[in-house]
Amino acid sequence: MNRRQLIPWRREERPLSMIEESPFQALWQDVNNTFDKFFNEFGERPFALETSSFSPSVNVNESDKWFTVTAEVPGVAEDDIDVTLTQNVLTIKGEKKVEEKEEKDGYYHFERRFGSFSRSIPLPPNVVDQDNVTAKFEKGVLTITLPKLEEAQQIMKRIPVNTG
Repeated sequence: MNRRQLIPWRREERPLSMIEESPFQALWQDVNNTFDKFFNEFGERPFALETSSFSPSVNVNESDKWFTVTAEVPGVAEDDIDVTLTQNVLTIKGEKKVEEKEEKDGYYHFERRFGSFSRSIPLPPNVVDQDNVTAKFEKGVLTITLPKLEEAQQIMKRIPVNTG
C-alpha cells in the first residue's frame, strides 16, 4: 500500500470553486469530512448542527396472539414519551433533553442538546384489541404489547414453506 492510498482525500476530488474561495475554507471542509466519516462508522455525529436528528431504533415482533413493539429511547424521560394508537397506526413521540454542566478550577462548561422524534408503525386493519394495549418503560427501553382480537387469531393461518 502506498502513501497516497492512506490519505482519505485527494486534491482533485474537491470542487475548484472551494479551493479558489479560501485555503482555510478547503481545510475546514476536509477536517469536517474526516470527522463525519470517522463518527458515521459508529452511528454518531457529535458535531452535527441539526438538533432533531434523534430517531429511536424500533423492533416489531409478531406472534399468534400479539404484536410487541420495542423502542430504544435512552436519555428520554418517561414523562416525555407519548404513545397513541389511532385506527391502524401506532405512534411513538417524544423529546430528548440533555444538559451537561461542569465546573472546575476557573473552567465552566454548559451544554444543552434537545430534539423531538416521532415514529409511526402501520398495523394490519381490524387485528389489534385496542382496549388491552399496554406500554412499559424501563431503563431506556419502551415495550408496547398489542394483543390481537380473538377473531383475528382464528382467521390467521400460518402456511409452512417447503424447500425443493
